Amino acid sequence: MSESSPFWTAMFYLGVVLIVVIAVYPFYYAIVTSFETGTALFTPSLWPENFSWTNYVAVFTGRNFLRSVANSVLVAGVTVVASLFFAVTASYALARVRFRGRGPLLMMILGVSMFPQIAVLSGLYELVNWLGIYNTPVALMLSYTIFTLPFTVWVLTTFMRDLPVEIEEAAIVDGASPWVIITQVFLPLLWPALVTTGLLAFIGAWNEFLFALTFTVSETQRTVPVAIALLSGASQQEIPWGPIMAASVVVTVPLIVLVLIFQRKIVAGLTAGGVKG
Repeated sequence: MSESSPFWTAMFYLGVVLIVVIAVYPFYYAIVTSFETGTALFTPSLWPENFSWTNYVAVFTGRNFLRSVANSVLVAGVTVVASLFFAVTASYALARVRFRGRGPLLMMILGVSMFPQIAVLSGLYELVNWLGIYNTPVALMLSYTIFTLPFTVWVLTTFMRDLPVEIEEAAIVDGASPWVIITQVFLPLLWPALVTTGLLAFIGAWNEFLFALTFTVSETQRTVPVAIALLSGASQQEIPWGPIMAASVVVTVPLIVLVLIFQRKIVAGLTAGGVKG
């Protein structure tokens, strides 16, 4: 039977539909549950039985939730800016400047990303205390940037290696300095890779939980994941699942919107360097 036959075409689309359902249904169920109240929360259904905005009202009127959202936006935004700034300059040196040990250095940078967060948590905790930034957004910005840099440096280095050498040589002939080459020549060409790494860095910082829980203690300094995790009732039997679902939907929708807006740039950035012509 030919691979291009209607049977295999139907099987292909069936597999695509199955993957989409498996990936999307948990989030769809969270949306449905966020509009339920009472015992309907624990009754699986494809549509809310008693459509209500009660859970969303409880979330937005709750203590410090909006402050936690603002903290997450601030921390994730600064993390993206810092990561891209250091990654662009480092990737230029690793991709365009020849020096001894360049290969091992790049592998070392990639190797740093292999360490799990829990393995370096105690060391980072001591560093944060020594710097006097415990229970401040700066502690999260520092720790997130450290863990984001290896990935951003690796992606941008791979992308920058594929840029034509003639462009750089022409800029050098015109008297451009390395900083001018980076900012005015390479940055416009690095747009797909910058969008990819920036968005993934933003998502990582937005969703991070362990460092946010460890390095912040006051409600006014918490980020959204910690704020959602610490939502609780008077007892274990009174956990507010409705508001938790509503809060989860609120903090997930912006990420989905960003991915949909920049999806073409994301694909272009992730596939950069994958095909050699």
